[in-house]
Amino acid sequence: MKSEGSTRILIVDDEPQIRRFLRISLASQGYSVIEAENGEQALGAVYTQAPDVVLLDLGLPDMDGHEVLRGIREHSSVPVIVVSVRDREEEKVSSLDNGANDYVTKPFGIQELLARIRAVQRQALRAKGEAVASCYTSQGLTIDLELRRVALNQVPVHLTRKEFAVLARLCRYAGRVVTQTQLLKEVWGPTHVDDTHYLRIVVSRLRQKLGDDPQTPVLLQTEAGVGYRLLVEPVRAHAI
Repeated sequence: MKSEGSTRILIVDDEPQIRRFLRISLASQGYSVIEAENGEQALGAVYTQAPDVVLLDLGLPDMDGHEVLRGIREHSSVPVIVVSVRDREEEKVSSLDNGANDYVTKPFGIQELLARIRAVQRQALRAKGEAVASCYTSQGLTIDLELRRVALNQVPVHLTRKEFAVLARLCRYAGRVVTQTQLLKEVWGPTHVDDTHYLRIVVSRLRQKLGDDPQTPVLLQTEAGVGYRLLVEPVRAHAI
C-alpha cells in the first residue's frame, strides 16, 4: 500500500466548512488533499488528477451524487466512500450498488473515517493484485480461502458450503459493506435476491461458529437494511 504521504484524497462537498475540516484532518495524517465543490469539478479531478480515494457527498449543487458516482464508475475504479447526511437505507444500498466502496453518515468521527479510508485502500490493492491474500485473520480466527479451511483458536471450524461461500465473499471485501443483494445474487443466484431470510440464517450460524457474540457482533457486523461488513485482516502466508 502507498504511504499516506503519497495518497491523494479527493474531497467532494459543497460546504466549505466540511472541506476545511476534512482537509485539516487528512493533512495532519500526511494525506495529500484535492477539493471539489460540485459534481463537474469532481469528475474533472478524477480524470485529470487521479486521486487514490474519493470522499463523495451526495447533495451537490449541480448534480446528484449518485450521478457523479455513476460517472466515476464509467471510467475509473478509484475507491469511493460516500460521506452524506442522508441516512436512509435506500440511499446506502443505492450508493453501494452503484459502485461506492463504503458509506459514512454525517456527522462522523474522523478516526472512523480514517479507518474506512485505510480499508478501501487495502481492498483496492487486493483488486489490483498488488497484495493478493488467500488467508485472513482476526483475534484467534484464521480463514484460508485457498485451502477452504477455517479455525478458531487453532480448532477447526466446520462450515457448510453456503456458510463458507458467504464468508469467502465477505473476506474478499474485508472491512467493506457488502449488500444483501450482492451476497444473495453471488451465493444463491439472481432469482433469490429477495430471499433475505436465507442470508440472515447463514450469518447467524456464522457468528455462532466463529465465536462472534450475536447480540453485540464485532467480527461480522450488520449495516441495518443494507448488508454486512467482516472485520478481518489479510495475511501473506497460510496461517492454518
